[in-house]
Amino acid sequence: MFQMKKQVFKTLAKINKLILPSFTKKELDISKASKVQLAIIGWRAYVTLNSLD
Repeated sequence: MFQMKKQVFKTLAKINKLILPSFTKKELDISKASKVQLAIIGWRAYVTLNSLD
């Protein structure tokens, strides 16, 4: 069960990398980010943390 969950998050991480924008490459200032941008950052962090070993 755990291995299957990890595989789902690894797949989600790859999809996120292709679809969602990378705000670090755009040098976005977190204090000036909109709520949508903060939600995207949070989602990417959540998926990344769950996909790591």
